[in-house]
Amino acid sequence: MKARESGMPDEAYWSTFFDPECVLHELGCIGAIDVLEFGCGYGNFAVAAARLIDGTVFTNDIDASMVQRTVQQAREQGLPNIIAEVRDFSISGSGRPGDSIDFAMLFNILHIENPSNLLREAYRVLKPMGKLGVIHWKWDEMTPRGPSMEIRPKAEQCRLWAEEEGFVFERFVEFACCRWHWGMVLRK
Repeated sequence: MKARESGMPDEAYWSTFFDPECVLHELGCIGAIDVLEFGCGYGNFAVAAARLIDGTVFTNDIDASMVQRTVQQAREQGLPNIIAEVRDFSISGSGRPGDSIDFAMLFNILHIENPSNLLREAYRVLKPMGKLGVIHWKWDEMTPRGPSMEIRPKAEQCRLWAEEEGFVFERFVEFACCRWHWGMVLRK
């Protein structure tokens, strides 16, 4: 099931909204061994994470063309540590075993119809003390993209959803490198 309002703009335009390595640094992805990303899009964050960690980046997306683009980027950049697959994680989970991931990424996705299922899956796959990085579009009509305000979650709402699934809040992140987004770090 595709997330509500999940259409992607062209890749060049999309990449103007983020500095993936900076975002991952600020969320504390550095030092992780294995990373899981829910929804790879064009692969911007998967590729950045693969350059920053020693382990494997597992990523998936319901859109086969997004997975194909991620695999292509990994190949072009000589990154053998990305495993990307077509998967509807909202229905069938991530495909990763429980307690196996150091850092999970939920980036621009918690506007889905049932965010608790996704947070529950992230919690299941994270190792004890594993971290969850969340980013989303700011709750501001002036953002150049993002889901409609009716379904765009606020940071406080995402924190509440995550805490209801067992996560412990660590901190909010105000990005210097990503002005249209807020971020937060939670742990299992």
